[in-house]
Amino acid sequence: MTIRELMDGIEKLDLVLPEFQREYVWEKEQAKQLIVSLFKGYPTGSLLFWKTDNPPDIKNNAVNKDKIGTTMVILDGQQRLTTLYLFVNGKIPPYYIDQDIQNDPRNLYFDVDSGEFMYYQPKLMDSNPTWVSVVNCFNGKGPSVFDVAKAKAGDQGGEAAFKLAEAYNEKLNRLKNIIGKPYPIQTVPSDAKIDEAIDVFDKVNSMGTKLTEAELALAHICGKWPQARKVIKEKIRELEKHHYYFDITFMVRALTGVVKKRALFWTIHETPEQELKEGWTKLTVLLNYLINILGKHACVHSTEDLNTSYVLVPPLVYLTKKNGKFTDQKDINLFVHWLYAASTWARYTGQTNQRLDQDISIIDRNGDPWKELEDNIIDQRGRIDLKAADLEGRDIQHPAYRMAYIIIKRRGAFDWFDGRPLDVQYGPSYSIHSHHIFPSSVLYKEGGYTTDNHLHKKIVNEIANRTFLTGSSNQSLQNTPPDKYFPGIIEKFPGALEKQLIPMDESLWKLERYEDFLTKRRELIADAYNELMDSLLKGVVIEKKLQTLDDYLKAGESATLEYKSTLRWDVKEKQVNKALQKVIAKTIAGFLNFGGGLLLIGVVDDGSIYGIEDDMKTLKGQNTDAFQQSLIALVTDYLGAEYAGFVSISFEVWDDKTICIVKIESSPKPVFLCEAAGKEFYVRVGNTTRQLDVQATHEYIGMHW
Repeated sequence: MTIRELMDGIEKLDLVLPEFQREYVWEKEQAKQLIVSLFKGYPTGSLLFWKTDNPPDIKNNAVNKDKIGTTMVILDGQQRLTTLYLFVNGKIPPYYIDQDIQNDPRNLYFDVDSGEFMYYQPKLMDSNPTWVSVVNCFNGKGPSVFDVAKAKAGDQGGEAAFKLAEAYNEKLNRLKNIIGKPYPIQTVPSDAKIDEAIDVFDKVNSMGTKLTEAELALAHICGKWPQARKVIKEKIRELEKHHYYFDITFMVRALTGVVKKRALFWTIHETPEQELKEGWTKLTVLLNYLINILGKHACVHSTEDLNTSYVLVPPLVYLTKKNGKFTDQKDINLFVHWLYAASTWARYTGQTNQRLDQDISIIDRNGDPWKELEDNIIDQRGRIDLKAADLEGRDIQHPAYRMAYIIIKRRGAFDWFDGRPLDVQYGPSYSIHSHHIFPSSVLYKEGGYTTDNHLHKKIVNEIANRTFLTGSSNQSLQNTPPDKYFPGIIEKFPGALEKQLIPMDESLWKLERYEDFLTKRRELIADAYNELMDSLLKGVVIEKKLQTLDDYLKAGESATLEYKSTLRWDVKEKQVNKALQKVIAKTIAGFLNFGGGLLLIGVVDDGSIYGIEDDMKTLKGQNTDAFQQSLIALVTDYLGAEYAGFVSISFEVWDDKTICIVKIESSPKPVFLCEAAGKEFYVRVGNTTRQLDVQATHEYIGMHW
């Protein structure tokens, strides 16, 4: 088929786009490069259609209801076809609506003189007649090349204009003639099922603008439940009215959590329609409930108050296990305490898939998960309390900035100039308005700081130099230093400064004491955070984090704790069995790929103690040093010397038996177990270590690194 025939097929609804396809996501530069490539005769790939007599739901219901027989469904090439339709037909294709075209490329222009393509620039093009709209080149509404040539030739006369017109016409015709060129087309057999079509859709799209894991998951969801994309978007728009700004990725992630109790998108691919619908119904109710709780109990009034919206996925999963509601005020306080810790310490900023899946697995097996979830944050960050030093040099991009805003709202802070409370949103959209307490212009002009010094910029823009105001009052401070405007605030609104944790030592308000002011205010913010966190746990008995061998033995095996009786001694055969060493290597590899964990060697599955004495007797030194060297050699041989640094080894004696404690950190890259037969990839699944096949390994790596 030629490009013209393809455009006509879209116009007549002979070519349709399935509902599981995403919207038009190309950037304008990609659209431009497609036209450039076609103009120059470069290859632009092929199209993939699915010829079927049982088509899935079609986007925008753009179907020919009188059509009899098979339908051609676009599987790959919709971005290219949509781009060409926009240029050639000059309008949006019938399978889209205006909101689906985020980057409309129709203001692309073609220079018939140079053959260059460029998006509209008034200064360059308004005075140069050789620049013609690409859309007008195809629809014939552009100026005649003779008129353009005449205008360009000016006083040079008719012969010069004629030669220019010939050159211009050659380039214009070369552009217009691309619609007569055939475009390579491949087809999926008509007997293919929708899941097979979606799998093909995924594979071929990996060569273009690659689908994200969320987009692929949504394609599978729409394959089972065609209206899914539409109802998800409707819910997103509904929640925006309440200042919660979620995207498709979050919604698919949350739905996966609610339905599958997992965070990994691929786990929802095979879920049947009814289960998806039931899960979505639950999720919509849970979102409404959680948003209400966040406002009333956490002083979180928008996703803008959070470092990432992903921090809401674990509590949504938790609520599915609690019949949709927190048990009591204590339960709410524990949730809020975790929420603040997870937000402040950016629990899900890196390794998002891995950490979410780990935390959701805790929720799925633990009816009271909040302490264990916080232990994960402590493992990641070392602590959850805030120190003044943590705020040094931190600007508004740091998670503590949003936490400071929440703290100040909880203290009943209000605007310094009009007295309006900060926990009430004014206007249709939500945003955090903050202003430098010591104006940056004053600090750069009179305080000795320079804009080209990176350290100075960090000091000037610290969180500790920020106050929160309503949008209109943000302009009121202008360039006035605090020792000039603070007294007026105190007189007009007594207590306003204290509510925003301003040091009340007036000497610190002077420009020459700026860095002393920062030091004191960091202390006030950190103290307020810690006091707030302590208040949430008032009357709550918190079990201590697993830290001792006694803790590990009582806890039992889990996703992050594994017991092994021996390193290489076969208890049944009463002899060395080197195959057991590979089992240890598998476990360590699984923890490295999962997010870390703890391996106890010398402990039976039921928690009873066997000890490593039999292992040590088989080694040259017959002691713990020899055991440690053997274990390090095992890691080096099976996994690679570079991973030995992620494994720490210690020993403890329990009831006269020695136990080896192996602490494994999360690896920054995938770890493979290597043997002569090839490479193997292992991960933790629940309290077991599993090998993944090639495809699952590829998907896991793509989602975790």
